[in-house]
Order: sequence, then C-alpha cells, then structure tokens
Amino acid sequence: MLILGIESTCDETGAAVVENGERILSNIVASSADLHRQYGGVFPELACRRHIDALEPVLQEALAKAQVAPSQIDGIAVAQGPGLVGALLIGMNAAKGLSIAWNCPLIGVNHVEAHLYAALMGKDKPQFPALGIVLSGGHTLLVKMVDIGVYEPIATTVDDAIGEAFDKVATLLGLSYPGGPEIERIAKGGDPNRFPFKGGFVKKSPLDFSFSGLKTSVLYAVKGQNGAGKDAPLDEQTKADTAASFQEAAFRDVVEKGKKAIKLFSCRSIVFGGGVCSNQRLKELFAEEFPEIPLFWPEKELTLDNGAMIGGLGYHKLLRKPEGDPLDLEVLTRIPLA
Repeated sequence: MLILGIESTCDETGAAVVENGERILSNIVASSADLHRQYGGVFPELACRRHIDALEPVLQEALAKAQVAPSQIDGIAVAQGPGLVGALLIGMNAAKGLSIAWNCPLIGVNHVEAHLYAALMGKDKPQFPALGIVLSGGHTLLVKMVDIGVYEPIATTVDDAIGEAFDKVATLLGLSYPGGPEIERIAKGGDPNRFPFKGGFVKKSPLDFSFSGLKTSVLYAVKGQNGAGKDAPLDEQTKADTAASFQEAAFRDVVEKGKKAIKLFSCRSIVFGGGVCSNQRLKELFAEEFPEIPLFWPEKELTLDNGAMIGGLGYHKLLRKPEGDPLDLEVLTRIPLA
C-alpha cells in the first residue's frame, strides 16, 4: 500500500511516498528557516507564503523520486494539526484536492503522534507499554504508549516547548536561528557546571515541564539581574559555558521526569520524537540513565517535520478506517494525543 504524506504544520513543506507504513520511497522537505532567521523564530505569514510556493514542486519531486504515478497512490495522509492554522490549511486543501482528483482516501494525521511514529519506521517495533517523549520546537510532552494509536497523556509543558527555549537562549547568546543546533555546537566546548541552572518545577503537576524560569536564569547570567550588563559582549568561553550549562539543565530535567514517568506503569521501552531528539548529549544522558530499557530514536532526517512520518502513520490509520476521513475534515491548531 502506497501512501502520500503531506506536512505543512510550521516552516517545513514536506511530501513523501511511504510503502506499507515502513519503507520510505521518497522524503522531500523544503524549509523556510532561512526566511525566519532574521526574526529569531518562525514568522507565520512568511511560512505560509513559502508553503504556497514550495508545495507543488515538493509533491512532484516526491512522486518522481519514488517512481510512482498518481494512479498508484492508495491514500493521501496530511497533517491535520497541531500547528499554524494558515500553514495547516495549505496542506489540507492540497490533500483534499488530490483526494478528489486521484479518487483515493483522505487521512488526517496528528502531527505530534507522527513524531513518535517516526522513531519506529524501518525498525523492530518496541514492546508496549512504552514511554513516549516528544521534544520539539512546538511540543514537549510525555505519554504512555499502549500501542500505535493508543496513548495516555502523562505530562506536558505549561509554558514554552523545549525547542522554543533553545531558540530563545540562542538569541540571548547572539546565535542564529534555529537555536538548537547552535547551542549544541558551542556547548561541546563549554563547562556544563559553570552555571547552576535548574529546570522548572510545577507544584500541582510535578511531571509537567516549565522552561520560563530556566530562560530567566540564563538571561540574568548573560545580562545581569538588573540589566546592568545588557550591552556588554560575552567572551566566547562564557557563551560556550552558558550554552553547555543550559543544555545540561534542560536535558537533565527531561531525564528526571522520564524516571518518574516510567514508575507509573510497567514501561518496556522509550520512544522519542521531535527535532530536539537529534541532540547527541540528550542521547548520551538517556543511555547513561536508562541502560536496561530499549531506546527508540528517530533517524536524523526524520526528527524534523517531514512527510514520511505523516505517510507512515497514515498507513495505520487507513488500515483501521479504509474509507478515510470526510472531505469536510477541518484543521486543528491543537489536538490532544489520546
């Protein structure tokens, strides 16, 4: 079964052809990160304009690379949400049009769920129940994975997503967008113990995440609590130490809450999803702290937003619902993972 996956939730325009939910025949991504770099984050209107320009060429390239004709496509999976409403509508409307033109089912996919599924593509499936950990620019959450498509929420962030926190700290340090790779790069030469940063604690929900206090701690370290040093440039070693200390605090917060989460059920594996999961220090920490639990990491090209994860998960949804979704399917900027 061949599924065309379409991704347009934020600043990547993606299209992919996936066979039987596993074999990726093509996976084409056009990013608009270059446009947003000057703003230090995603500028929604510019992202939408780039989606409009990029979607048709990306779709054509995905079909050509897979050597597949439209008549061979068995279903069209598209990210229904969560994401930017304008960006979601561009992908959804394109998917609906192709569904009508090619006479094949439309399949709405939860973008966050697809991030978790990305770690399973082309691999032996994990033993369930598993702990799912999504760490990206827009999402930070822990879920109990009963099976593919069956989830029980455990925790989320009460303010910024972890990837957004990385972007904002990178801006404080004068680094370019996206901030995650830049923080990781300079942190390699830094001392993670120089600054005593700590992750946030949410009193009524101790497994939830909060990164606002951690960001403020970095701000005070960089600019001074009263802003007295706001114009003073940082030397390169201080930048590296700040990045390393922030990164270590953020990731150890995830590790510690992961430890608490696996005590809630008989966790048999841990599945990761999202762009932050490409960070090597994060992988080292989990390998050190969870030596007895199988860890499932997505391949690097599947960590960022892409059509392959949408098409892969869409296959399983089509198996459960062969008629697909109705053509009046609406996009949702927020979708619970349950």
